Amino acid sequence: MPTPPDLVDARLDVADGVATLVLDRDDVRNELTGTKLVDDIERTVAWINAEPMIGALVITGAGRAFSSGGNVKHMRDRAGSFAGDVYEVAQRYRAGIQRMPLALRRLDVPAIAAINGPAIGAGFDLACMCDIRLAAEHATMGETFVNVGIIPADGGAWLLQRLIGYQRAAELTFSGRVIDAEEARGLGIVLEVVPGEALMTRAQGLAASFAAKPPRALRLTKQLVRSAARMDLPEFLELCTVYQGICHNTDDHIEAVSAMLEKRVPRFGGR
Repeated sequence: MPTPPDLVDARLDVADGVATLVLDRDDVRNELTGTKLVDDIERTVAWINAEPMIGALVITGAGRAFSSGGNVKHMRDRAGSFAGDVYEVAQRYRAGIQRMPLALRRLDVPAIAAINGPAIGAGFDLACMCDIRLAAEHATMGETFVNVGIIPADGGAWLLQRLIGYQRAAELTFSGRVIDAEEARGLGIVLEVVPGEALMTRAQGLAASFAAKPPRALRLTKQLVRSAARMDLPEFLELCTVYQGICHNTDDHIEAVSAMLEKRVPRFGGR
């Protein structure tokens, strides 16, 4: 397997077909606008998409937080990502934080957010960009942009209503309130709430169960699930026929069927 990319403010661990991206700026609670974490996320996605034997990505934070989102001190000082006139700020968003949702939209494998602590603002939206979210019991999260007089310009207003429906997303976004892990589970934002010490074991175990599937079929399934949200049924079914034709002509399909009939563990080669 090729060497994982060099990252600046995150670290990438790879084992058993699972890539685990750890946001590693605990000194600033893994904030996204004043660090190189967006670059690291983009670089990680590109590497995974080019490495066919990676079957899942887990994203978590080092230290106290999953991610605190934007740098509030920089907002106050009109510095960094928030400096300049309207045109300059818009350009910085396009060249900065908005690359994150676009990168994760391109990710070919399932992504799991392991929310180990506060996930606030853009940090919450990063979790929502993943396919599945698991939360530690003590985790909190919030679509808090309005509290500091801005909007969720990283795509949060688009993401959240697709997860939990317009009305519930509107209440969270308009109020800017922070919710605990159990409320997030009740709303359908997170799949499971687990003890903090068990979070990564559960996340990596779930990711490994995905990565154990036939690699091409898994990636095509990810593309299919994402495409379903924006296609009409006839066009979607036509896409299914093409993807299914690809799958039926893979060695891994034959291996999967043979292993099932022979009652043995399959051995997939990504072909």
